[in-house]
Amino acid sequence: MALEQLSDVVQRCQALPDDSYTSEDHDVFTIAGRSCIEEGNSPQVLSIILDDRNQNVVRSMGWNLLPPLIQVLLRKEDKHLPQCLAIFNHLLETCRPKELLIGLLEQLEHDDPDRIAESLHLLLNPLQKVLLCLGSRKASSLGMTLSSVLDQLAKLPIPNTKEQEEDDVFSLCRCCTDLTRFVRPFVQEARLNQSSENQLENAHKTASKQDEGAEDELRTELLKFCMKTLSQPLLDVQIRDPDVLPLSPLRAFAAEILDILGAVGESLPNLVFHPLLKKKEVPGFLEEKVRYPKNSLACLAHLVFVHHLAADTFPSVFSPLFSLRCNMEHISVLLSRTEDSRLQKGLELYEKSLVRVEDGSLPADLLEIKTFLTVPQNLVKVMTICPKHDLRTKGLKVFQLSIDKFNTEAKYRFFQYMLRTSNHSGVEGYIIKNIKNQLDAALQPGNGNIFFEGVHLLPLLRKVFSLPDGPETDLLQYLDRVMESLNLLRYLVIRDKVTENQTGIWTELYKIEDTFMKPLRVGVNMSRAHYERELQDTMENKKKKAKEDSVLSVSVGGEKLPKMTSESQIQALHSALHTFDMIESVLVRIEELIEVKDSLETAGEPHPLRA
Repeated sequence: MALEQLSDVVQRCQALPDDSYTSEDHDVFTIAGRSCIEEGNSPQVLSIILDDRNQNVVRSMGWNLLPPLIQVLLRKEDKHLPQCLAIFNHLLETCRPKELLIGLLEQLEHDDPDRIAESLHLLLNPLQKVLLCLGSRKASSLGMTLSSVLDQLAKLPIPNTKEQEEDDVFSLCRCCTDLTRFVRPFVQEARLNQSSENQLENAHKTASKQDEGAEDELRTELLKFCMKTLSQPLLDVQIRDPDVLPLSPLRAFAAEILDILGAVGESLPNLVFHPLLKKKEVPGFLEEKVRYPKNSLACLAHLVFVHHLAADTFPSVFSPLFSLRCNMEHISVLLSRTEDSRLQKGLELYEKSLVRVEDGSLPADLLEIKTFLTVPQNLVKVMTICPKHDLRTKGLKVFQLSIDKFNTEAKYRFFQYMLRTSNHSGVEGYIIKNIKNQLDAALQPGNGNIFFEGVHLLPLLRKVFSLPDGPETDLLQYLDRVMESLNLLRYLVIRDKVTENQTGIWTELYKIEDTFMKPLRVGVNMSRAHYERELQDTMENKKKKAKEDSVLSVSVGGEKLPKMTSESQIQALHSALHTFDMIESVLVRIEELIEVKDSLETAGEPHPLRA
C-alpha cells in the first residue's frame, strides 16, 4: 500500500515543475516513503530514488526520508542497511543543502548518552558536506550547527579518571575528535581569509564589503564556538598532562580549540589579559561581554598557565606580577562557583600564578584591587564549607602561599582585613597564627619592621585580643580563635621584655586584661557552670532510666546537639568541660608569667624564661 502510494505520487510529480508540488504531494511522499523504509521496502525505495526521471522530485522532497533512514543507520543491524546507506548518500548529493541541514539537525536531538554519541559520529560528516555546499552563505548555518552539536555534547558524562579517558567509557573523547574533524575545513578557510586579509593590508588594498562581511561572520561563528567549548565541556574536563597520560584526546581537543582561536585572528595573550585591557565605552560594549564570556576566558587562562598549552605564543616579557593581576580576575570567576571542577581549576590557576612570584614581594596597594580581596573570601568558603577534603586542603595550602607572597605592609593590612571579614573561628585562628609567625620574625635581631612592632602593631593586637560577644561568647564555637589568641599572648609575654617592649604589649596589657582576659575568665566560668548543670541533669535522667532517644537541650555554635544516647550526651558534656579547663589553664599560665616577669624586670634581674 505505502509503496504504491509512493510510486503514484512520484509519477504524478514527474511532469510538474518544482514549485508546482502541493502540500498534499509533500505529505503523501513523506508518509508513504517513511512507511516503505520502516516496513523493509528500502530496495524498492532506492530504485525510485535513483531513477533519473525522479531527480527533481527527490531534490525537492527527498530530505523528508532522513528520519527512518538515520534510525536504520544507527541500528547497524538491519538487513537493508546497504540500501538505506545508498539512499542516504544519494539524498546528500541531490537534495537542497538548507533542507538537508534542517533534517540532519533534527536527528541530532537525543537525551540518552549512547544515542547522542552514535548520532554525532554518524551525522557530523554529512553535516560538514552539506555546509560546504552552501559556499559563502554558510556562516550562520555553521553557527547553528555548532551550537546544536555542543548542546548535545554537554549531555555526555565527563570522564573523572585517567582510566575512563583512556577507555573512553562515555564516548566524549570520540565525539570531541569527530568535532575537531568536522570543524577543520571551516577553520582552514578562516585561516586563509585571515592570511589574505593581512596580505591586502600590506599591499594597501581592500576587499569588497560583501567578502569582508562573509569572512567576519565566519570568524565570529568560529569564535563563538571556541568560547562555548571552553565553558562546556572544557571547563568541566580534567586535562591530564603528558607525563600522566601521553595520548590524551581531551588535551588534544583543548589544544585544537586554542589553535582555532589563533586561526580566526584572536591573540591568546590579549584574551588571557582581557580583564586589564583598557577599552573605550562605545556602543556594543555589552556585546563585548557576550563575545568573550568570563567563564571561557578563565578556562583559557587555566589551559595556558596550568597546562602550558599554546605557551609558545606568549611573550616572555610579561612579569609574574602582571600575569597574577590578570589571572586574579579569572581565579575570582572560578572560585566563586561551587562545582568541584571549577574550584579545582581556580585553585590550580592561583597556585601556578603565585609560585612564579618572589616571596615577600607583593605590595600593599594590590589590596586596593577588588579581586585581591574577593579571592581570599572565596578561598575561605572553599576551606570551610567545600565537602571535598582534598579541595579544602588544597585551598588552605594556596591561602598560605598567597600570604607568603605579600610584603610586610601587605601582610599587616591583609591580616586586618581577614580578621574583620572572615567570620569563621578556624580562619581567624589561622590568621592569628600567621601574625605570631610575623612577630617572631620581627623580633629576631636585625629584622625589625614598623608594622609588627610598636604603635602600628597595637591596632592589630586589639583585633586579636577581643571576644566577639564579650563574656557571652560561645567558647566552643570560637575555640580556634580563642586558643590561638591565648597562644599569641603567652608568646608575647615570654618573648618581649618589659624594659624593651618592642611590640608594645606591656603598655597595652591593662587594656588586654579588661577587654579580653577578664571577659574570657567570666565566660569560662559561665560556660562551665551551664555545662556542669546539664551534666548533672543528664546523669540524674540516666539513673531514672530515661529513654535512649531523649533529647538534651545543649547548644553548640547556636545549634542544638542532635539526638544522642545518655552515654553520648555525657561524653560530649565532659569534652566541653575539658575544653573550658584547657582555656582556663592557659589563661592562668599567662597571668603567672605576667606576674613573674613584672617582678623580675622590676628587680632588674635577667629573665629566665625563653620563647
